[in-house]
Amino acid sequence: MSDLAIDIRNVVKRYAEHLAVRDLSLAVPRGAVYGLLGPNGAGKTTTIRMILNIIIPDSGTISLLGQPHMSAGITDRIGYLPEERGLYKKMQVRRVLKFLAELKGVDGSVAEKRIDEWLERFDLKTADKDWGLSKIDELSRGMQQKVQFIGTLLHDPDLIILDEPFSGLDPINAQALKDTVVELKARGKTVIFSTHLMDNAERLCDSVCIIAHGEKVLDGAVSDVKTEHGTRVVALSVAGDSRSAISHILSDRSLVARADDQNRYYEIELAPGADAQVLLRRVVETGALIQRFELVQPSLHQIFLAKVGATGVEEGMSGQG
Repeated sequence: MSDLAIDIRNVVKRYAEHLAVRDLSLAVPRGAVYGLLGPNGAGKTTTIRMILNIIIPDSGTISLLGQPHMSAGITDRIGYLPEERGLYKKMQVRRVLKFLAELKGVDGSVAEKRIDEWLERFDLKTADKDWGLSKIDELSRGMQQKVQFIGTLLHDPDLIILDEPFSGLDPINAQALKDTVVELKARGKTVIFSTHLMDNAERLCDSVCIIAHGEKVLDGAVSDVKTEHGTRVVALSVAGDSRSAISHILSDRSLVARADDQNRYYEIELAPGADAQVLLRRVVETGALIQRFELVQPSLHQIFLAKVGATGVEEGMSGQG
């Protein structure tokens, strides 16, 4: 049995003159939480749709759970939460969920038991209210998203693919989803999710792949990626009225390659050959009140900007994933 849940080799997908995915290779281990990261329009959703055999790659191969991705029955082992949410709005929640489970071969009585368990877990069934008896369009957007997430998991899939799963969720519901992802991993499931929200990826993922313009620009374990990029980043915090005093230093490209203002502190990538001690001395010379000066591992957000670039992000914000 293959140790890989997803094995993509040299996949290419083109739409007319637009190259959506360029020679992409990915190896996602079984039992991992894997992040597919990139700006909108990078090729994330196209890649997911090829994995699911919704669209066919022009060239290259895809294997899922040790089998060709077009093998009979392989999709029944996959749970998919699409970016474009879609539920039958006039149907009762329980009926929708039972229908989705039965489509994946789950016996009706088993489905009903699992539906009860998941509704209770996501606070859609309480002592006061059973939202499962409501119609979909009577639920809030966040509730509808939880229902669709439940539908993704009812058939107990081995591979779960979540496309922008945190979109539209408030912090409480986002935490419930994160807790579920962690539990799924503990049960040996493989979870792959696409997102442009780097903070969520950093907290949850074992490994990540960053895609830009249809091409892989980075791939590896989060810890390795951060260590590789972690020797040239400084966290600098100064008192609020000192910020203007150091602005000219942060714009000095012989010293600072990039300064990302995190509001409470700056995450600074040193220029090639620059010395952190020189940066510290120049900040001190301004008379700024320093609250923090620390060599740190960069955030995934900072690495993402360094690899993709702010221009690439802006260009992708209006495209398709």
